[in-house]
Amino acid sequence: MNAVRENARRLAARIDASTPAHRDRAVDGLRALALLAVPLGHWMLGGFRLDADGLHNASPLATFGALAPASWVLQMLGIFFLVGGYASVLSYRRRASTTAAWLGGRLARLGRPVLGVSAVWAVLLAVLSALGVPGDTLRTGSTLVIQPLWFVGVYTVVTALTPLCVTSARRLGGRAALPLLLSVAVVDFLRYGPYAEAMPSWLSVLNILPGWLFAYQLGVSWGEGRIQKRGARLLLIGGGALFAVLLLVFHYPASMVGVPGEARTNSHPPSLLVVALAAAQSGAAVLLRDRLGRLLRKPLLWAPVVVVNLSAMTILCWHQTAMLAAAVPASLGGAGGTAVAGLTTAPDTVGWILARIAWLPVFAGLLVLIARYARRFEAPWAAGTRAANARRALAGLLAAGFAVFALGLA
Repeated sequence: MNAVRENARRLAARIDASTPAHRDRAVDGLRALALLAVPLGHWMLGGFRLDADGLHNASPLATFGALAPASWVLQMLGIFFLVGGYASVLSYRRRASTTAAWLGGRLARLGRPVLGVSAVWAVLLAVLSALGVPGDTLRTGSTLVIQPLWFVGVYTVVTALTPLCVTSARRLGGRAALPLLLSVAVVDFLRYGPYAEAMPSWLSVLNILPGWLFAYQLGVSWGEGRIQKRGARLLLIGGGALFAVLLLVFHYPASMVGVPGEARTNSHPPSLLVVALAAAQSGAAVLLRDRLGRLLRKPLLWAPVVVVNLSAMTILCWHQTAMLAAAVPASLGGAGGTAVAGLTTAPDTVGWILARIAWLPVFAGLLVLIARYARRFEAPWAAGTRAANARRALAGLLAAGFAVFALGLA
């Protein structure tokens, strides 16, 4: 045990020594925290119901509404977009050539892992189907895999808007995010207010871009030095107050994630409650930056942050696969087989919650194992040889087929 500890200290010391002095450890720490909240949230707030047709999605929040505040902590996409905007500003300043080339490089880093997981799952669908896995289980698994990938599409769009965000931040500072908040408020009023019945069903889609661009714009303004502690306090207090009013007065759903069977959701697309939470989280992040930066000067704390950030897209793209790697084999006995607590039992008892907590290290271990091989999808593509182009074309074709299936188009 002492030898393991000593090796860990040496590895942490090497990682610490190789970190550039200009690296903003606090921002990297916030990104790592937001990244880890994604799998933890999906693993704890998502479950399965097993019947004769296979696995189906279920949520403990449908039974345990009192657990909704846990989603306030685990929903940290506001932080992710905040630090994304901050990091984009720094990268944008350091760009070596044109804005188009800079943007192309950023988008390629986002697209490669998505293409990889989609192509692999296209092959898995065929293999699992041949092995007799029920169609409902395959569809449920595909839905879970593609579920986090919506984020990549939105993040791609907001990244493309970075030059405009920088211009807005330089002119308006932190106030550049205010029109985005107001836009979401107007759409929410129309879809939930007195004129709701007259509104078209697609109206909520208008919240997708401003709802997530809000925190990204705050991050850009922060990176431009236009949000200081006074502005951060305003975000924390104002966001917290708006959050409370929306819950207590306007009766927004308490859960920050979708709950099966519920008519309203805060997350898809984002409601004003999501924006209020993002504002409060962003204010807290700016205020805690210096303290967090000092804390991460300790090598043993800094090393895990580096590892998580280096595997960011792998964690995002493959964490649902890790859970499915445990749940799908456990479900093959069907509804008449032996139920596995926390995996194939319905998430409607305290026992399920305790069992699911016990499964978390297993999911994490499976994710580490998968990441060992899946991280290659984050590496730059080989030069455009004929063989490399053929592999990319095949991967694209497989990914398109998987998307068609997962989205229920086939």
